Amino acid sequence: MRIGVAFPTVEIGHDLGAVRSFVQAAEDLGYDHIRILDHVLGADPQHHPEVDYFAYTHESVTHEPFTLMAYLAAFTQRVDLMTGIIILPQRQTALVAQQAAEVDVLSGGRLKLGIGIGWNPVEYEALGEDFHVRGRKSEEQIEVLRALWTQEVVSYKGQWNTITHAGINPLPVQRPIPIWIGTGRSIQPVAPDHALRRIGRLADGWFNRLSPSTGAAQLAARINTYTQEAGREPARLEMGGSLTLQATDPEPWIMEAKAWKEIGASHLTLGFRDGPASVDYYIDSLKQFKDLYQKEA
Repeated sequence: MRIGVAFPTVEIGHDLGAVRSFVQAAEDLGYDHIRILDHVLGADPQHHPEVDYFAYTHESVTHEPFTLMAYLAAFTQRVDLMTGIIILPQRQTALVAQQAAEVDVLSGGRLKLGIGIGWNPVEYEALGEDFHVRGRKSEEQIEVLRALWTQEVVSYKGQWNTITHAGINPLPVQRPIPIWIGTGRSIQPVAPDHALRRIGRLADGWFNRLSPSTGAAQLAARINTYTQEAGREPARLEMGGSLTLQATDPEPWIMEAKAWKEIGASHLTLGFRDGPASVDYYIDSLKQFKDLYQKEA
């Protein structure tokens, strides 16, 4: 099981020195990947009563993922760069293909593109995209992305994408770049059935928002069934879990990490909650987890 860390973009805020210190420490400590979230715009909740829940607002700092990953690629050598997730349907497909390919080239083939459909209609409105077709649109976009990453010249005619004898250059190091799909959100961690079947048909990997104690294994088994029904090999579908390093007794961290490994997670991403919002606190937590995990291994 490969263990990485969630980049605390909101907590680190505008401090670029802290950005570099955190990511460099994660790589130096031997963590596998840095997972980066995405939102283009944050809405002011008091003006949007139609939205049932805001995971972030206009006050939340969110660094642009492709720009940030290009920056991180310049001073890291080994750690994978993973989006968790890019909200794909609110973006132009060909532009995402080029941006992702560029990050993959700059990093020497270290990108994993996690994608999702998002939850915020305010963001879709501002970007001129249709919130109500985002799931179906993302399926077409995945097909187009893989074509653009593996072919020098592409011709494609779909419902949302048209390409006439054109291609990106440079192509990525990975052909194609692995695509992971996010499922659910914090107030609804299990996505609808059609979204789970999308993972089974199209994903290289997926993010499990449950925990080993709240049904993660059962959800994984369900998606593996859909993968097999789609004519694909479930063993080739990677799964990522999450573990929050809270400011409490660290022993449960290791128990939960072992539980993720037992249910077949290929990746585990460590996040943060509570405690002071300082880069030193985050780095110390990563060191503490690493020391304990290595002792138990």
